[in-house]
Amino acid sequence: MPSPSSLFSAYASMTASIMLFRSMANDIIPYPIRNYLVSSLGYLFKPRSQLLTLVIEESNGMVRNQVYDASEVYLCTKISPDTERLKVSKTPREKNLTIRLEKGEKIIDLFEGVELKWRFVCAEAEKGNNPNDQVVARAEKRSFELCFDKKYKGLVLGSYVPFVLEKAKAIRDQQRVLKMYTLSTQGYMGVMWDSINLEHPATFETLAMDPKLKNDVMEDLDRFVKRKEFFKKVGKAWKRGYLLYGPPGTGKSSLVAAMANHLKFDVYDLQLANIMGDSDLRRLLLSTGNRSILVIEDIDCSIDLPDRRHAPDGRKQPEHHIQAGHRGQSRTSCRRVDEERRSRHCTRRTRQAAQTEEAGR
Repeated sequence: MPSPSSLFSAYASMTASIMLFRSMANDIIPYPIRNYLVSSLGYLFKPRSQLLTLVIEESNGMVRNQVYDASEVYLCTKISPDTERLKVSKTPREKNLTIRLEKGEKIIDLFEGVELKWRFVCAEAEKGNNPNDQVVARAEKRSFELCFDKKYKGLVLGSYVPFVLEKAKAIRDQQRVLKMYTLSTQGYMGVMWDSINLEHPATFETLAMDPKLKNDVMEDLDRFVKRKEFFKKVGKAWKRGYLLYGPPGTGKSSLVAAMANHLKFDVYDLQLANIMGDSDLRRLLLSTGNRSILVIEDIDCSIDLPDRRHAPDGRKQPEHHIQAGHRGQSRTSCRRVDEERRSRHCTRRTRQAAQTEEAGR
């Protein structure tokens, strides 16, 4: 057995050799190469994680993420006594409390014996370089993180996520509350839809309308809902359009509310005067949900989109004579325009005043 003095001598000799080698390496090998070698060695000897995390963001480009919406509804049924912070709200028309997770909260779910960990994440949105961009209090990026063992990746993507989508759909159908969507500015997302509960009391039973015309409208709506396969067979989009025309106070909005209550469809209220360009309009239309009615207010008195006011060569086009008017002002504004010009403008700008969308894609 070596003596302690011989062990100490060997240790001292090895330490001196290492120090010499390190000094020579620092003098010969450049710093970037040394840093790369150290990082590579650290990656090779780093213990590999057995967990996989799925990030489910609130929006996917220009449209909302259906998985995010379904996760938000589904996780409300999985809240445990260990949860520390929750958001609670209720409107007069709702029977039950609406419960949502607060940011940073975690929930553990079990599916076929597999443990899945959920976490709600809110991060501040990145501000654009444009100084004219408006950033409001809701300018944040929201997402869910789903963490689980990597070996269950196939089970989660193939069975668990579809299960969450179906479960959330069943919950929404059972607790469905009609929504009214209007435009609002939401930070990095630009102009987007914001919703409140639709509590308009109008129904076809209470609507002051010619009985025969009322029955015709109701039969037309019911026929439309039942003819999904027919539209698919003839290669047409499953939608129905109505043009409501009349002075303010004649019941146009009440008729739309009665249609929504009859069909159980959400309502999207679109003011073209608030749209800055074609891209914003396209994004808004793509983000409308199924089972919905799109209402375009004062369609015959809407101004052109700003990015259409210039010719292809960059010159400013002549202003149209049709002025934007709010409800109650549109008839006065449009009296300045002759019938032929107004008809041509309305035909070019849009073909529908209200559009019902299909129940599922």
